[in-house]
Parts: sequence; C-alpha cells; structure tokens
Amino acid sequence: MRPCPRLVLSLLALVGPALLAGCHRHPGPNTDWQSYNGQPGGDHYSLLHQINRSNVQQLRQAWSFDTGETGGLQTNPLVIGGTLYAYTPSQQLVALDAASGKQLWRFSAGVPASQPNRGLCYWTDGHSARLLAGVMDHLYALNPRNGKSITSFGDHGSIDLRQGLDEADPSKTFAVLTTPGVLFKDLIILGFRAPETQPAPHGDIRAYDVHTGKLRWSFHTIPHPGEPGYETWPAEAWRSTGAANNWAGMSLDAERGIVYVPTGSAVNDFYGADRLGDDLYANTLLALDAATGKLLWHFQGVHHDVWDRDFPAPPALVTVQHQGHAVDAVAQTSKQGYVFLFDRVSGQPLFPIEERPFPASTVPGERTSPTQPIPVAPEPFARQRLTADLLTTRTPAAHAAVLAQFRTYRSDGQFVPLALNQQTVVFPGFDGGAEWGGPAVDPTTSVLYVNANDVPYTGGLVAYDPATNHGEALYRQQCGLCHGVDRRGSPPAFPSLVDVTKRLDEQALRGVIHNGRGRMNGFPSLSSSDTDALLRFLASDSLMLFPQAGARAAAPTGRQSGRKPDQQPGDTAYSFTGYRKFQDPDGYPAVQPPWGTLNAIDLNTGKYLWKVPLGEYPELAAHGMPNTGSENYGGPVVTAGGLVIIGATVYDRRLRIFDSATGQLLWQTTLPYAGVATPATYMVDGKQYIVIAASGQRNPKGPQGAAYVAFALP
Repeated sequence: MRPCPRLVLSLLALVGPALLAGCHRHPGPNTDWQSYNGQPGGDHYSLLHQINRSNVQQLRQAWSFDTGETGGLQTNPLVIGGTLYAYTPSQQLVALDAASGKQLWRFSAGVPASQPNRGLCYWTDGHSARLLAGVMDHLYALNPRNGKSITSFGDHGSIDLRQGLDEADPSKTFAVLTTPGVLFKDLIILGFRAPETQPAPHGDIRAYDVHTGKLRWSFHTIPHPGEPGYETWPAEAWRSTGAANNWAGMSLDAERGIVYVPTGSAVNDFYGADRLGDDLYANTLLALDAATGKLLWHFQGVHHDVWDRDFPAPPALVTVQHQGHAVDAVAQTSKQGYVFLFDRVSGQPLFPIEERPFPASTVPGERTSPTQPIPVAPEPFARQRLTADLLTTRTPAAHAAVLAQFRTYRSDGQFVPLALNQQTVVFPGFDGGAEWGGPAVDPTTSVLYVNANDVPYTGGLVAYDPATNHGEALYRQQCGLCHGVDRRGSPPAFPSLVDVTKRLDEQALRGVIHNGRGRMNGFPSLSSSDTDALLRFLASDSLMLFPQAGARAAAPTGRQSGRKPDQQPGDTAYSFTGYRKFQDPDGYPAVQPPWGTLNAIDLNTGKYLWKVPLGEYPELAAHGMPNTGSENYGGPVVTAGGLVIIGATVYDRRLRIFDSATGQLLWQTTLPYAGVATPATYMVDGKQYIVIAASGQRNPKGPQGAAYVAFALP
C-alpha cells in the first residue's frame, strides 16, 4: 500500500527544510503549476487529463478562499507540493493548502500596495528553496514553508528595483514589479512597470543572483553610446527619454539558455518629437542570452510607436511543422491582433512579415515611420478597420448616435497617426486585441488559443497652452493620458475625476497620486507643492481646458523628454486627449458584436480552426442578445484532457471550459467576482483542481471583493 503523498510531505516537514525543499524540487512536474503561466516557456499547458471532455460537466466548487480585501486580483498562482502561493489585492503573500483552501501563512511587506501583481517565482536547487515575490518596487525572498524573509538576500531580505536605473533620485522613481520574472539556474531575470509619461526610468532588463540579490547583468533597452541600436534615436536621447520596459513578462528556453523579452513603448506614448527614429529596443521582442544578457536577435513590432502598441504578454514557445521540418518556434501576440511566429534560435519569421507603407503624421515636430511590419499569416484575430457598416445596430437610436459621432472621426485602419483636435479611431482599441493574459499552446497539436478584445477606442492630441495654470499643466501631463483632458475618463476602466475630491478625502488622494492604484501608476516624482497644485485643480469646478491666466507651468522634477533646461512643458509639446472607448449612449461598444472572442489558430499552417464569442452582458442576454462577447483580461489554459479553460470576461463573471478541438462550450459557472486572471490547474492526492482568482475592481457596478475559487470532480 502506497503512503499518502501529503502525509509524506508532513513527515518531511518535521525533519528539516532541506529535505522538504528536495521533495519540492520534483513534487510532480506533471501535477503542479510550478511557474507563472504553467511553464517557463509560457505555453499555459498542463498534462493533466483527469478532468476531460467526457466528465467536465460534473465539475463542482471544491473550495473558496476569501482574501478579506477589495480591489483587483490578476494573479496566476503557483502550486507546488500541495501548497498554493498567491497574492491578495494589497500584495500580501498567502500560502494555502491547495486541497482545502485553508490559509497556512501570510506575509505583508508593510507598504501601501494596490498595483496589480500577476504572479511570483519559486526557486530551488534541491537543497534549499525560496519564493521570489515582488511587492511594488521591491523584490522579496521568502521561505516557502513559513513566509519568513530570507535576510541574506539583498538588503535584509529584499532588493530595491528603483536602484541602478541612472536616476538622480531613485526614491522618486516608479518601477514596480507587476509580472514575475523568469528563473535561469541561479538567476532571476526581471523587467518592471514604468510610467506612460515623463519622467520615466530606463526600461533595463536585469538579472539578479537568487542567493544574494546582487545584480549580475543588465541590458539597455534604450541603447547607450556605442551599443547597437543607438543610431535609431536622436543623439544623447538615452539621457532624457525613458520606458521601453518589459512589464508583460518573459519566456525562457531553459535548454538553450535563451530568454525572450517583449518590450513596450518609450515615453511619451503618443507624441515622440523628442525621440525621432525607430527607437530600438522599444516595442521589440528581444532574444537574450539568459546567462549574460547578450543580444542574440530582435524583432521590432512597431517602429517609433505613437499608439501605445506595447507587446502585451509573454510569448509562447512551441514546436511547429514548417516546410516539412520540426522547428522550435516562439509565438508573440500583439494588441493589434497579430501573431508573429519566429524560429526560436535564428529569429527568422516562419510566416512572411511585410513592411507596408502608412501615412505620415501631420502634428508639428512629429515624424512617424513610413512603414510598419505586418504579418501575412495568420490573419489578425481582431478586426482591423472600423467602417460605417460595422457600427452597432443594437437599436436604431444607438446606431444613429454612433454614426453621428463616427462622421467626425478619422478611421482608416492600423497605424494612422493621431491628429490635432480630432479623434482618430484605434481598432482594435488600446486594450487590444491581445492583452496581458497571453495565449495558450497545445504542444501536441501546435494550436494556439488566444482571447481578444474587439472594441474600438479613439484618441487625439491637443496643444499645451503656455498660460495654463500649474495644476492643470501637471494634470494634462500626468493624468490626462488615462482620465482625459476633460477629466471625464472612460469608465469603468478609466474612471471620471469630475468631483473626485468629493468622493475621496485629501489623504486618500495623496496616497493614490503617490503610489498609484489598480492599473494607474504612481507619481513619486511629484513634489509636495506639485501635488498641492494638482489637488487644487481637481477640486476646481471649472472644466475649462485652457484658462488664459495663472502661473506659468513648471515641469515636474526628474528626467524629462529632452527639453532644454529653460523650456516649459507647455511651450512646444502636445498631450493625449485620453483613452476613449467608442461607445453608444448606453455604454455598450459602438461596433457590432463580437466584442470579445476566443480563437484557435493552427501554427503549423497559420489557419484558424475556430473562433467563438467570449463573454456577454447579462442584461443584454436577458433581452434576447446573448453571446455578444465582452472585454476580457487574463488568459486561457489548455490541457491534455482536451479542454480550454478561461475566465477573463468582465461583466458576466463566468468561468468557461471549451472543447479544444471544436470550440464547443462544455461547462460554465458564475464566479463571485470577475475572473480577470489566468487560471491554474494542478493535482493533489490524486485529484485534479482548477483554480482562478476573481475580483470586482474591473466592474464597479458588480459585486466587490476578491477570492480564489477552486473546482474539482466530485
């Protein structure tokens, strides 16, 4: 008779952490969820098949863990040796019994933290083990058995990610760990989240020793003099510009020692007169030697990005059949709705990529790239151009309203530069296409599964006025990007700030401005007097954009966008009018459904196997309009049981399971909150579980809270 695996682990825990860590080293590569997104290669795949097409209808809730907090929860948890490791919305770390959901320990760094955190890393050499977990701008090393800090790591248990980024004052730098890094031998390789506006730090990719926390190597995503790519920027631009950071996460080919790093845009996101050129290595898939940081190859997905078209997710590693041969490949999804597929070693595209011409910008000082790379195959998984015949027909009144708006917009597909004083349609919108959840890949079939948003946004530019008062200038420069120059935002993702001082007290507002909250980054570079001026503007009743009286605006401290020392931000610059969803008067997307989809693409051929709507609005479904699709965040998981498991949908709070071969919906359930996170699946005591993080932040009108919910067969 075989002993109970969990009894064995309990006995090992009594004889010392070294033996326990040894057991954790190989607790079951086919039964645990040991890395963010399942595997270092980012394929979201599990070999488990106890839950399969034939019995998935019998799934029942096995346990639920209430975090006791509200806010956002996007974590893809780790499950190792019967213990689940995850975050709460305030970025406390919790360890749960993976079979019951019972809390085993909780760690708090003691700092205010409400940024999203999508996962953590578990490292072991077979003799010792540690969790490497980001909390805001610090990386902590914790003992997996009890959650205690490992004080030999870094500075008494943590390293400050703001250090070493060429900032005059790191304490005024915003560099937080949203998505976990990857582990290679005794290194943890990290990116970080940076602001979308100046000042922003350089987006260096860095590798640290997992034992000591010492920096081992760094790759400059904004090249320094003498480094390849420096010529794609203005001379000395590296001293003043920032970002080009990896916020989305990475993937690793451990056998070859190659780490694949997708980067985002350089600041400022929508006006790049101070960074004319292609801007390598912004918006680039980097292949780096994981041991040294040496560049092996690169592909830039957007030249001189002025549309905020970051690569949004880690790529997925897969082996495909190409021209009669098995080729190890890397698949990168994009906000534009593209899949780029490359030979993993050489970087050669496996489907043709064409540099196609696009119109030039008409904004003074701007110079967009004359061409952009477009993959010939697979076809985009989101619609590319909004035309009048695609506008909503949900009701005659809704159609008439959006048609009137549409006639005032510019709408001519991808890579149309934003204009001054007119809105340009961006479709798919600024949130994709693909988002941070990333795709899943079945290694047995080379089929990629990716969920997509399919709703339009609009954006434009307006000029600064040199006479703008200080508070408004700061608002326009730092806040208008998301909340709009009129403060009205685009709820619920970008809330209105009209009357915000009546909803939040001064202390709470100061905390949000300094530390950020949810998808909003913090602004630690703002001085106390800057914050005072910003609060006065937010408290003002006027929504006038350009009052012709008031103090001349002073630039916030920190690295600026290449301006001369005596030049003010209002003299020559332009600001973004805000992320605006194109919606009908009732708040639904202005385009015909589907508004969100789940897609299955055969990477051997580039052909689609199936596409289905993902999500719905319960109130529309109740009135005879189901299966519209909806906005969705978080990715899918695919299993050897023939299942694609996904939450992601914001408004219906569903967890769904589809047949991976056909796209048929096999099972669904309603979660307590929206499951805007990637699920995980694992096995304990011979029973397979599916777990997902659920939270209410994305839908303020829905239930509020945050929990982990697990399902299993009876």
